[in-house]
Amino acid sequence: MIKSMTGFGRSETITEEYKISVEMKAVNHRYCDIGIKMPKKFNAFENVVRSIVKEFAARGKIDIYISYEDYAGKKTKVDYHDTVAQGYMDAIEKAAQTFGLEKGITAASLIRMPDVIALDEAEDDEEMLLPVLEQTLRQAAAHFVEAREKEGEHLFHDLNEKLDGIEKMVCDVEKRSPEMMEEYRSRITEKVEELLEDKNIDERVLATELTIYADKVCVDEETVRLHSHIKNMRDTLKLGDNIGRKLDFIAQEMNRESNTIVSTAYDSALANIAIDLKTEIEKVREQIQNIE
Repeated sequence: MIKSMTGFGRSETITEEYKISVEMKAVNHRYCDIGIKMPKKFNAFENVVRSIVKEFAARGKIDIYISYEDYAGKKTKVDYHDTVAQGYMDAIEKAAQTFGLEKGITAASLIRMPDVIALDEAEDDEEMLLPVLEQTLRQAAAHFVEAREKEGEHLFHDLNEKLDGIEKMVCDVEKRSPEMMEEYRSRITEKVEELLEDKNIDERVLATELTIYADKVCVDEETVRLHSHIKNMRDTLKLGDNIGRKLDFIAQEMNRESNTIVSTAYDSALANIAIDLKTEIEKVREQIQNIE
């Protein structure tokens, strides 16, 4: 199944302590351009995020939005400095022996002494947050791919309908070309007879003139190549993944052939068909810009 380059996906993981949300959206782009906006605490995970996104998308301008909400509030961490506490105990012991005093020290009074304990804001455990972030990101990416595939299905049917119309126009060009030649033969014969009056027309001169004209307006090669390009595009559409660049190349070749037909269309009826043909090919090419 083909995929559109436009898509959106969202997922979130909620616990009693935090919420992690991930949003992905993408538009057309020639390459895979990934932009990430996330809290500073996740900066270390940027390469992991990029690697996961590339598993799900090969092309497109992809924007990733990651948010983190802390429900538990700031956590306080208590650090006990046993070396400092031991220093105080040694000093108390020495003072008691020197001056014949009782120690009179309790654990509660010890930890109230300077630098025995320190209060600090506890940091979230990165090893715990990373797996949760990865899981949330993959869920968002799955929804993102689903949206791209759904849009790709619409593109598939639309492109095939347009190719049906283009193929009919190519057949109309092939039908009109010999009719145009016959009309030109009749016009030139009538003109020559009018000029020569009763004199006989030299068939060789007439044949030479018709040959020159036919060489100017012949589009047989272009129509044959257009049929081939149409078939190639249909076959490519069935391949599914990562076909955007190839389809764009085929559309360029189709556009080149239609330009040639337009430039050689000396007949108004053929010119109208050729212009409609070129217009439809341009529409196909615009649609192809949306395919991954």
